[in-house]
Amino acid sequence: MKTRWERFNIYLLLAAAVAAVVLCGCQSAAPSKPGKLLAVLRLHLETTPDGTNTLNHIPVYRLNPVQICAQKHAFLDEGHVAEAKVIEVVGGFALWIKFNSAGTALFEEYTTANRGRRIAVFSQFGERIKDSRWLAAPIISRRVTDGIFTFTPDATRSEAEEIALGLNNVARKVQK
Repeated sequence: MKTRWERFNIYLLLAAAVAAVVLCGCQSAAPSKPGKLLAVLRLHLETTPDGTNTLNHIPVYRLNPVQICAQKHAFLDEGHVAEAKVIEVVGGFALWIKFNSAGTALFEEYTTANRGRRIAVFSQFGERIKDSRWLAAPIISRRVTDGIFTFTPDATRSEAEEIALGLNNVARKVQK
């Protein structure tokens, strides 16, 4: 019985290549180190244009942008976040942000004094904080005393989860 060693080696090589692909898999979709992932969150208050350079005209929402005039300086940032997570809501998901005690006091102050205005939400996220965009601009409808800010972001679920994970990592670093 004669065997063809050349054909056997090709089959062996092909099987080894398939096994390597199956065992290694593709890891490009997941962050390399979830504990190192960081995110930036800035809340800016909508204001009326007054001709000064303390304002930004920003486009919020990518599909149908809405132009909003907001203050350049944020009144709350990622340093005030105690916890963040993605929650299920009717029709999809939302970002749930819980502020620390200082953030809760500031958020209550701004929501009390500025009912009817918008809060422009800016974020930078992803590996090496490469993605940045204005995520939302919800209208302040009531005074918020519990320090919880929930909004539907202009982001995919995976982007929202990256933002929440990054904010939680920043919160742990700030608490230390």
